[in-house]
Amino acid sequence: MEPRTSRRTTLLSRPAAGTLVAILAALVLAADQFSKHLALTNLPYQEPVEVWGQFLQFYLTRNPGAAFSFGEEVTWVFTLVLAAAAVTIVVLAVTRVRSRTWAIVLGLLLGGILGNLTDRLLRDPGFLVGHVVDFINTPWMWLGMNPAIYNVADMFIVTMMIGVALLVLRGRRLDGSRDGADAPAVDSADAPTAVEDADVSAAAESPRETRDDA
Repeated sequence: MEPRTSRRTTLLSRPAAGTLVAILAALVLAADQFSKHLALTNLPYQEPVEVWGQFLQFYLTRNPGAAFSFGEEVTWVFTLVLAAAAVTIVVLAVTRVRSRTWAIVLGLLLGGILGNLTDRLLRDPGFLVGHVVDFINTPWMWLGMNPAIYNVADMFIVTMMIGVALLVLRGRRLDGSRDGADAPAVDSADAPTAVEDADVSAAAESPRETRDDA
């Protein structure tokens, strides 16, 4: 009889998953704020600077709205939404995330959210209503429409939200399992539990094997 095989996913321990989320979020936050500092220091305000023709330009501006300059009239609402999203990701990272893929996606997403949230909280004109620094312009993306200016944080927010959608559509759960699949394998931190389960299964099967030999 051929042995049964199944595709299994190796999990992270909860501390490891949380640490990975935190490290990636900190890296994205640092990259976002550093790039904004460079833009504020070196770019003229609201004047296009061509880097690579119509493919990439720098255009420094301040955005009171959401990602890609939408919703400029309700700045404080977006601040609260960003804060709620950040808290949600932190709670999930601490309590539920075990999948390495989910930890990477949520860590990068959290970093993007924190990048723009920092602007909302600390930049002019004031707390909760600060304007986000935008400086990246890619005219080719907008097919002749009025281009939206964005920043490093926006790029991670948009791409990682797409990543979240793909993981959900593929049935990948936060704990590393898949919809309709076997439970995932565990890491070394959970190895004793796995060993105990294997011993119990072996003990349950041993009487039947004895009777067959008899």
